[in-house]
Amino acid sequence: MDPLDLVGAEPGPARTILFDGRPVPALPGQTLAAALWADGVLAWRTTRTGGRPRGAFCGIGQCFDCLATVNGRPNQRLCLLPAEHGDAVTTQEGHGHGDLAV
Repeated sequence: MDPLDLVGAEPGPARTILFDGRPVPALPGQTLAAALWADGVLAWRTTRTGGRPRGAFCGIGQCFDCLATVNGRPNQRLCLLPAEHGDAVTTQEGHGHGDLAV
């Protein structure tokens, strides 16, 4: 039996977010990180030193590995943000403030 049938859940319609300009489906209640994972995207940030890929690590907002730019705002934790229709997520390079000499 389908778990949704067991609980009587009726999820709302799917949404679409954009990841680096590409449409990605998201279910109601999914975080941005979960929607990207479900679509096969595992990394959406690179480290400031070395440019190593990062994505979700802890999944509960403690480690800051899941930072990305959302709707033009850098340093957003994707594991905590619910996916809203039309959200634009872009890969973040380093600390997300390219105009700062850090």
